[in-house]
Amino acid sequence: MSGRADSETPPEAAQGPVEPVQDAEGPEDAEDAQDPEDAEDDGSTDDGEDDGQDDAEDDGDPLEEARRARWTAAGTGGLLAAVGTAASVLRAAGTAPALVPAAYALGAAVCAGAAVLGSRGRTRRALWLLVGGVTVMALGDQFD
Repeated sequence: MSGRADSETPPEAAQGPVEPVQDAEGPEDAEDAQDPEDAEDDGSTDDGEDDGQDDAEDDGDPLEEARRARWTAAGTGGLLAAVGTAASVLRAAGTAPALVPAAYALGAAVCAGAAVLGSRGRTRRALWLLVGGVTVMALGDQFD
């Protein structure tokens, strides 16, 4: 069985469907309460019609979400690695102490590792590596 260890079905969900509890009001009272003429206008424009949006957004397809998470982690890691490398080269060409470009280069390397992990599906670890890489770059910038 794949998945997390704590992903079992909760006991109340395993018992089966629960019958809805009807309010003390009768069905005729419920119809009166939902009369469109008596309802206050709350400014919403929901008229119950389909607005043509993709159903994949509403359903939350797990495969699509995983694919999007991988692409996001890999793209963000690659972008931050490129930016860190560029900053390292620019700081090395300037008058900054040697520690500053080294910190940018180290942060870029960590972000590149996060991009690799993200492309392989390890998105949580990639997120933490991205945070660590950006933190190293920010701390290195403080030495300037």
